[in-house]
Amino acid sequence: MNLRDVEIERYSRQIILKDIGIIGQKKLKKSKILIIGLGGLGCPAAEYLSRAGVGTIGLIDHDKISLTNIHRQSMFATNDIKKYKVDVVKQRIKKVNSHVNIKSFKKKINHFNIKKIIKSFDIIIDGTDNFRSKFLINKFSKALKKIFISGAIGKFDGHVFGFDFSKKSKPCLESFYQTMPDDDITTCEEDGVIGTVAGVIGNIQANEAIKYILDVGKCLNGKVLIIDLLNLEFRISNLMK
Repeated sequence: MNLRDVEIERYSRQIILKDIGIIGQKKLKKSKILIIGLGGLGCPAAEYLSRAGVGTIGLIDHDKISLTNIHRQSMFATNDIKKYKVDVVKQRIKKVNSHVNIKSFKKKINHFNIKKIIKSFDIIIDGTDNFRSKFLINKFSKALKKIFISGAIGKFDGHVFGFDFSKKSKPCLESFYQTMPDDDITTCEEDGVIGTVAGVIGNIQANEAIKYILDVGKCLNGKVLIIDLLNLEFRISNLMK
């Protein structure tokens, strides 16, 4: 898969990095990443993956934009209220980078459609806001041996989980939570969230995906990154099998 002259110019500032180069940029162009949930995490992940030159990006969300979304969901503006998130994000990405192939799904992920949707993607980024969806994505990503990067936010805190399910004997999301938590325990509606946390976590998810594609650095494989932005504390924990 060759790069056109305009693509080489567009990505020139990252192509000069020794960990990327022309070969790495071709890997990005060839890659296929699915983003499930286009909220506070999915928006920055979609934006920066498209800017980085990921060739195919899948977008899944069934919701419409509301005024309460704007403070943390960076792809949306006030005049987007009541529009479908997936439509707006697709339009924004095309304006940012017309070279990206967008596959959009205006639906809610469930047991009946998830396998058909995720099977053609290399990496699955979870930006959903409920544990039922997270556990479902975890289950099928593991079954289909995908790379799965999950994020969660609340208040000033965030988590990023990384799993390469193509490797054997690795832990999964259930290794951290053990059993599925009740979604009523903590929600942005009840406990609140600062918008900057969403930007930080979503961009880390995108960065982890890029590292997996390029096979560089240390990825969160079987680990969780825990961030407390109120006290500016970062720590990484291993997950048990």
